Amino acid sequence: MKNLVRLLFVAMALQFTNRLAAQEMDKMWGEQNAKNTEVKRGRFFEWGNYAMFVHWGLYSRIANRWEDKTYYGNSEWIMNKNMADIPADEYRATARNFNPDKFDAKQIAQLAKDAGMKYIIITSKHHDGFAMYHSKCNKFNIVDATPFGHDPMKELSEACRELGLGFGFYYSHNQDWTYPGGAGGPKVDRDGNPKTFDDYFVEKCLPQVEEITRNYGEIELVWFDTPGRMPSKYARQLVDVVHRNQAGALVSGRVGFNMGDYRTLGDMEVPLENIDGMWEGVDVTNDSWGYAWYDQNWKTPAQILDYLISTVARGGTYMLNVGPDPSGQIPEAAQTSLRLAGKWIEKYPQAVYHAEASPWRHALPWGDVVVNKGKLYLAVFDWPSSGKLHLPGLESEIESVKLLSAGKPQKLTFAKEGKWTAVNVPWQKPEKMVSVIEVSVKGDIKVDNIQSVDPEFGLELSAKFSTCEQGKTGKRRWMEKFGEWKQRYQVSEWNENTSVTWEFEIKTPGRYFVDLTASGDGTRVWNVRTDEGCEIQNRQNTAAIYHTQPIGWITFENAGKHTVTVHIPEGDRANTSLAEIKITPFDN
Repeated sequence: MKNLVRLLFVAMALQFTNRLAAQEMDKMWGEQNAKNTEVKRGRFFEWGNYAMFVHWGLYSRIANRWEDKTYYGNSEWIMNKNMADIPADEYRATARNFNPDKFDAKQIAQLAKDAGMKYIIITSKHHDGFAMYHSKCNKFNIVDATPFGHDPMKELSEACRELGLGFGFYYSHNQDWTYPGGAGGPKVDRDGNPKTFDDYFVEKCLPQVEEITRNYGEIELVWFDTPGRMPSKYARQLVDVVHRNQAGALVSGRVGFNMGDYRTLGDMEVPLENIDGMWEGVDVTNDSWGYAWYDQNWKTPAQILDYLISTVARGGTYMLNVGPDPSGQIPEAAQTSLRLAGKWIEKYPQAVYHAEASPWRHALPWGDVVVNKGKLYLAVFDWPSSGKLHLPGLESEIESVKLLSAGKPQKLTFAKEGKWTAVNVPWQKPEKMVSVIEVSVKGDIKVDNIQSVDPEFGLELSAKFSTCEQGKTGKRRWMEKFGEWKQRYQVSEWNENTSVTWEFEIKTPGRYFVDLTASGDGTRVWNVRTDEGCEIQNRQNTAAIYHTQPIGWITFENAGKHTVTVHIPEGDRANTSLAEIKITPFDN
């Protein structure tokens, strides 16, 4: 009985201390934030369109190798039962050997600046419960629990301010695998007393969010993650804390319950069609978010620019992750790709900063388009060998076309060819990675955004843009490695009456190759038919992994709008997933 009374007294004292501390901090910050109530949130987010994400923690030292065994997947999930299944006490003990003595905040901030990124978001606490800053409410942190002994977040926040970069925090608000009561964590404390989520929230989560929003100066945003089944009342408290303490800070959509200031897409997702409103895509420079010793699958500079421009062209902001190694340094290969991509951005900032979504609302066969200050910027990934770049459906009158990729802007000639504009371009590709063409128009930009088969590159059409009868169109997601999500739109649940139809524009009548990208066990017969009655049919084998299959040649007799419709007359329909159709000009 005495022990119970003592425990109740300690709990009440802890809650009283937390409330008192919060009241004192509210008093200190109240006057300052009262002056900032009209500050617009997310000043770097809205115009910068490009940011650095940093996943760094105890898992960075483990690096996906536990007890001489390598685990493949996201290293920050190494504790999970589907990875190494590390007990909480054993995981906590690894802090004694965590000493990232080569961490240099100025080097990381400078890398972000060199890469063209406008702010940094870093893990203050991931699902493992370990704080990468000096938390006063819980000693499982990098200052109190490791030989490192100082606060890297102080150093990084100051380095960002010195370089004119924004700064913010990731915080796992629901999951905490080492604190009693947190989602995925122990159900009892060290003395065997039951602990609830409310205990975790009051004793650790809420005080830590107060700390990260009060002790590191002005921050850009707080990136909450995986709300799971936590009650919405807790998320509301956290949102209120962020907005009260940081008038200019955004709250990520992953706080849950539609309470975020913007939407966050799924990991490694670049949408195929424009998304309205404020949103961001998050991606990795290799495969794992946290450092994994084996992971050398780095994105090239061209790939980084592809994903960045594609995200901006769909209307979003791109946040690209790096994972510091056990010493606290970002791997050299990632640095190289980021800096080379940054040099390109430095030459063509109008393709990224302040840029708005493409009026076509989808990518074009040779690349993508953004709008900046009323001008179109064509980001050409695949340079035409024909000497003509075809721009479909532009209805506005063109004033001028300039090639920016040749250093000094070079005027280009152009001609209207029905609903298409043909721009005469140099035969040689001006830029190794992405060439940029500026198009100025008179008045507002007007576009017919129907999908169009390019005379040279053809067209790849995702299932997302199809119309399906008696089947199901949706997004298929799967893991390549644990936590490494991949996704494609597909048509599934086929039967003998299922049909899939795409509509598009043809500029040049004639013969075209048709390929289908599909997955599924066994063989099936594919039938492809045009609106003009041309029909081809072929039997092909498929496998569990998507691959592209040639179906045959098809003919379009006339220019203009057309449709193709796909059926499966024979074969294993039930296990079929059709992801894409590709139409390629015969002369290519």
